[in-house]
Amino acid sequence: MDPQPTAVSRPIQLQIADDIRMQIERGDLLPGDALPTLADICQRWSCSMNSARGAVSLLKAQGLITAGRGKAPRVRVPPARVIRSSERHQVEKDLARRPERERSTVGEAETNLGMSIHEQSFSTTYDTVAANDSLASALNLTVGDSILRRVYKSSDQQTKLLLSYSTSYIPLSLVEKNPDLLNAENEPWPGGTMHQLSTVGIEVMTVVDEVTGRMPTTVEVQAWGLTDGIPLILCRRISLDRNDRVVEISDAEYPADRAELRFVTPLKPWRKRSKSDSEGGAK
Repeated sequence: MDPQPTAVSRPIQLQIADDIRMQIERGDLLPGDALPTLADICQRWSCSMNSARGAVSLLKAQGLITAGRGKAPRVRVPPARVIRSSERHQVEKDLARRPERERSTVGEAETNLGMSIHEQSFSTTYDTVAANDSLASALNLTVGDSILRRVYKSSDQQTKLLLSYSTSYIPLSLVEKNPDLLNAENEPWPGGTMHQLSTVGIEVMTVVDEVTGRMPTTVEVQAWGLTDGIPLILCRRISLDRNDRVVEISDAEYPADRAELRFVTPLKPWRKRSKSDSEGGAK
């Protein structure tokens, strides 16, 4: 959409915020550039200090600027983008059949974040939980059945802010015969979940991605370093085997301002038309 003012009768703070927003959208103000000072805003738009502060608050609420106590407002610098593509499922499945030296070089850090896991602070915790109503329904289990829960967290080594956060749920009965799958010290596992499941004879045949969203809690705002008004995108990945049995559910969350969801859907070609089909279509 081309830069344009809000189509309502505008109070002065909205007019100011619109004018600055359109400067940002046109590229007149670039990421990292300082905004006019409150005094400059008051002089340029002939407004009160309260109106100037209100305009800055509106820009911050739209996620266009960063500002805080002791920090001059600046045009927000976009954070690194996470790309979550449906193509990664086939990549992970193909990788699961490769030698360990190849499997160990590619993981979620590389496919989603475009960076090596060695550039992150990575941690994993494992525990066993009892299926509640929601998980029992999703995994086709009985309430109270044991589930292996795995929590994966990656943070920026310098800022300590979250880069990725996900929780995996696998029915314990599917993986308990391989003790290595119950030990968090084996993470990051070369080849990921697809290879882990293959060690107990499970081949994932279908992956379903479900996407929803919600506003973050104050704790999440702090952990991700979010600006005002940025929602979280919640991605649930459901993996099924060749018998359509749900073998894993993985819940990941990403801030909406740094996530790109890319769903690639291969389409089967039309069958070649026979001569009779062509003649029939010509009538």
